[in-house]
Amino acid sequence: MSVRIFSKEKQGRGAFNGGEIVENKPIGFPQDFSALRPYSNLFYWAHARAVKDSTIGLHPHRGFEICSFVLAGEIRHYDTKLREWRPLQAGDAQIIRAGSGISHSEWMGQGAEMFQIWFDPDLNKTLPQPASYDDYRLEQFPVHIGEGVSVRTIVGPGSPFRMDTPGVQVLTIRLQAGAQYRLQAASEQVFSAYLVRGEAKFNGYEVRPSDFVLLADEDAFNMEALTDDTEVFLIISPAVLGYRTYEQLRSA
Repeated sequence: MSVRIFSKEKQGRGAFNGGEIVENKPIGFPQDFSALRPYSNLFYWAHARAVKDSTIGLHPHRGFEICSFVLAGEIRHYDTKLREWRPLQAGDAQIIRAGSGISHSEWMGQGAEMFQIWFDPDLNKTLPQPASYDDYRLEQFPVHIGEGVSVRTIVGPGSPFRMDTPGVQVLTIRLQAGAQYRLQAASEQVFSAYLVRGEAKFNGYEVRPSDFVLLADEDAFNMEALTDDTEVFLIISPAVLGYRTYEQLRSA
């Protein structure tokens, strides 16, 4: 049984363009001093916020699946495959299947927020493949509405979002004060939850905005909202993979 909570202060930090874009990183690079290192098929996770309109210049990726989930405002994406800028609004998502290599650039409007998350899909399989890219709009993702709870499936059953990384589900869960939501957990699953806004209890532990919670070896994931408009971003991924990740190979 394991519930680990990483407050924003325990997460890594980053910035672009002299602080025009700032980040806290539940899972960062070694130089980011995050308390958490890559696990499962999650390699990197950053919460980026634009203090003013700002552009992150063209930079390369290979092998990984680079996913951006827009939380607020507008971002725009450019890459060397599309060769045009593509806008994304709050609730939209994108995936870059970096494959044999691609370079991209991002613009974030003032007040925009997004998660950028890198998944490790088995680099031995993806590095020989050509890069590809897809956008997905908020209205494409199925949503289930219950009493005081709405659950939107970004990656998983009913969603058009396609990725090569195996065993991943991504959900956004919104709850009103007093509402509860329970997910049954299998022993081979890891739950990675970020509290975007509001206050809540996860398996009885109180969590605050920007807290990152890692649950493993739990029978279930129980959420209870303590405030209205509580929002949880949740990734479910395998505890054990059928391949060695980049982090495992690098650390060997």
